[in-house]
Amino acid sequence: MAYFARNIFIFFIFIFVLGTLFIFWRAEHKTALPTQSYTDFLENLHRDRVAAVEIRGNTLMVTSNDGRLYTTIAPDISSLVPKLESKRIRVTVSRDNTQLIWFTVLFAVALTVVLLVWAANLKRQEKNAEDEPFASEKMIRFTKENRVTFDDVAGISSAKEELVEVIEFLKNPEPFKAVGATIPRGILLQGPPGTGKTLLAKAIAGEAGVPFFSFSGSDFVEMFVGVGASRVRDLFREAKKNAPCIVFIDEIDAVGGSRAASGVAGGTDERAQTLNALLVEMDGFGTDDTVLVLAATNRPDILDPALLRPGRFDRQITILPPDVKGRKKILEVHTRKVKLGPDINLKLIAQTTPGFTGAELHNLVNEAALLAARKRRQYITMEDFDEARDRILLGVERKGMVFSEKDRKILAFHEAGHAIVAKRLPEADPLVKITIIPRGRALGQTQQLPLNDRHAYSREYLLDKITIFMGGRAAEEIIFGQRSTGAQDDLLQSTEIATSMICKWGMANTLAPRAYVREGGGFLGDPMTMLLHSDEAERQIDQEINDILQQCYQKARDILTENRDYLNQVAEVLLKEETLDNEELDIIFECTTQKAREEKNKACQI
Repeated sequence: MAYFARNIFIFFIFIFVLGTLFIFWRAEHKTALPTQSYTDFLENLHRDRVAAVEIRGNTLMVTSNDGRLYTTIAPDISSLVPKLESKRIRVTVSRDNTQLIWFTVLFAVALTVVLLVWAANLKRQEKNAEDEPFASEKMIRFTKENRVTFDDVAGISSAKEELVEVIEFLKNPEPFKAVGATIPRGILLQGPPGTGKTLLAKAIAGEAGVPFFSFSGSDFVEMFVGVGASRVRDLFREAKKNAPCIVFIDEIDAVGGSRAASGVAGGTDERAQTLNALLVEMDGFGTDDTVLVLAATNRPDILDPALLRPGRFDRQITILPPDVKGRKKILEVHTRKVKLGPDINLKLIAQTTPGFTGAELHNLVNEAALLAARKRRQYITMEDFDEARDRILLGVERKGMVFSEKDRKILAFHEAGHAIVAKRLPEADPLVKITIIPRGRALGQTQQLPLNDRHAYSREYLLDKITIFMGGRAAEEIIFGQRSTGAQDDLLQSTEIATSMICKWGMANTLAPRAYVREGGGFLGDPMTMLLHSDEAERQIDQEINDILQQCYQKARDILTENRDYLNQVAEVLLKEETLDNEELDIIFECTTQKAREEKNKACQI
């Protein structure tokens, strides 16, 4: 674009100069007439041979009676005018344009020089940009202020162990070269969003103390075909100049997607050309090139197979959400710069945040700090962390939402039904609290959090989970004899679990232990695709799912019918307090049990 703009400017400069010179030539041509002496002019005037006179300064343009034109110089115009008037000669006076013409020419020349200098400077800048692409704009050199190390990365110890030898190679490659080892061409970091892939790449560069080129896959993709491929070549040329160094391409799936899936047969597509250039450049590393290519993606399933073969990305490291120990270490890292109260228990916070990634834990700490500052506290308390977790999981509390008394009562019994069923099932996760305060899209919430991370689920655990979801609808029918829309999300989650039990995990009673669906290979919750099966199998699948849901619903009804007094007491207290924790539920249960025992003893005495 800059080259095109420069040529347009030079073209207009050329036209401007030509036009100016043409005007100058016309003006000069107009005044290039025969010259006579002033004496001859006076003689012609005396003999009445002058028809008209045009005065331009001291220059006279004379028209004779026979139509001939000539010029002469008058020494004194003021004394000549009366003579011309006495002879009744037509006299015209014109401005002398000689100075204006010369000024215009000088201005055109000056403007031409300025624009040519500008064009030369633009060309020099383009040449410098070609010699040093991305260097000033994209490259990050770590200093003491912005250096990231492994001390700033926690919860992914297995991934760090895989990268230790790479860092040693970048620091001191001689021992490795002595035995003939070469640095891996590329390392692919794959995992769900927020698990620390980018942070880990920066920590590798910080530990090794080498230049770090950070790019996004979308930086290479442009509307014009060939631009992305050119940028890839420029990037790797610059990286080789700064070796040893690290090239990090974030979200590489934007440029490295499968060419077969895109439906592009040739190399005319911009992404295809860019990917081809990337493949060629990674193959072009020599044995002495200590350049490490790091890439991150949460869609490894759509990457081109040629990109993943050994020799390009030799290692593929999967980074998953941390376990409870990893979450505790991540919380220790993120709480270094905040003030914690004496009641803070990071181990307990880690246990109550299953499935949280590093980014979500950082957000949790920040939300807790904001809540503490809003309440004018000097430090963060456990109450702030609990409220911050609720804001992240459930949404912001909707204090302005108004319920009728009937709707509040239905909601209280609905949540109490969930809680009581959860308390009565042996495989259920521990209950934390129940609330009827609206948050986000939920009108109420029964919150359960496992004490330990679960990596495998038994059939009994899954059935108990479905039974807990059915507890809200069962409580509504037992108490009010009606059904409301409050069970919408409960039914959806119950159906999803039952479908996975039958179609994914082979937990059907009448079907063979086989899979009927296939999940995507990414980390973004890709939809499942149905495998081939007969119509008879599809009917059996529907029947198995219906049986599971019906059995769990009936079990929830039986539990609540047996504990109806407990259900009434929990709902009554919940309407007053709006939020109950597990200890308060135990107290209500003990009181209800003791009261029932006393009434039973009294009835026996009667």
